[in-house]
Amino acid sequence: MSTSQSKPSHQTGMLWFAKDLPNICSLAGLLCALLGIYFAVLKNFPAAIIGMIWAVLFDWGDGIIARKIEGRTDEQKNFGAQLDSIIDMVSFGICPAVFLLSYGGFSAWFLPGAFVIVATGAIRLSYFNIFGLVDSTTYKGLALDNNIIVFAFVFLFESLFSTATFSIILYMMFMTMAGFNLSPLRTPKFAGKWFYVLMVYTVALTIIYGWILSA
Repeated sequence: MSTSQSKPSHQTGMLWFAKDLPNICSLAGLLCALLGIYFAVLKNFPAAIIGMIWAVLFDWGDGIIARKIEGRTDEQKNFGAQLDSIIDMVSFGICPAVFLLSYGGFSAWFLPGAFVIVATGAIRLSYFNIFGLVDSTTYKGLALDNNIIVFAFVFLFESLFSTATFSIILYMMFMTMAGFNLSPLRTPKFAGKWFYVLMVYTVALTIIYGWILSA
């Protein structure tokens, strides 16, 4: 097979893919993750968590939208998969790492933890891009977005502890979840009705953290 036949065509412009509805949803999730990073740096942690949990919702939503659209080309599917993976790295790797660093006062002691979070995301996403799901409903290891779902709930109890104590709790929690992310443990892929459960969860946490902000 010749090189020209084996490589995809470059005739399609990059921005043409941006108007694909699933990719719009993915980019909305990226915006939420960026807001999460922005507010984490400013130490506005409730606002940061709102951005992070909405990034999860959009991450789930793009796949659902993509599956419902008929006639999408292989180029659209492949581009969407690559875009989703890169955005996952920002949303579930860089964003929580920055959050941990900021909550720890950007102390050097928190750099190893931040590196583990980012490295775990890079390793897991690279592995998933090659091997995919174990089967149609099962992941190998804990999916990265589950980290944010758990973390957003745990942070509700932050006021019960001193900042120093809770920073250690967060550190240990993220390291434990990193272990599960890279483990051979098989975990279910939540889909279907679980998206509506996540939607309710996201709205509920948005209201709660919004109330904390207003207070």
